[in-house]
Amino acid sequence: MAKATEFCIGLDNKPGTLAKLCGALKRAKVNIDAVSVSENAECCWVRMVASPAATAKRVLGKAKYHFCVQPVLTLAAHNRPGELERVASKLGRAGVNINYVYGSNSKGVPSTLVLSVSDLKRAAAVL
Repeated sequence: MAKATEFCIGLDNKPGTLAKLCGALKRAKVNIDAVSVSENAECCWVRMVASPAATAKRVLGKAKYHFCVQPVLTLAAHNRPGELERVASKLGRAGVNINYVYGSNSKGVPSTLVLSVSDLKRAAAVL
């Protein structure tokens, strides 16, 4: 488990806007460690953990993207039934709310979960 910086970026919901964002990060040698995209008719919200975070922030600002940053937790989790329930139960018993979660799921290697929580310090201690 580690603390990370998440970027939440607003994009127009049009063809090519995600590719343009990813291209700007690629040119600066920023890796996207985890990503989630949600949309409505007019815009989409990209949540991502990218590294190095300082470079990502500079690139987004220079390109005039509308974005915010917030601390999140990243957690290596086993890819097996009940793993998210185990994590969520621990946090729930500690009184920590999970605002949202997203992640990866690969066979044979630990999955990566990104968690936005109500109390980062308490969540880190519990997990």
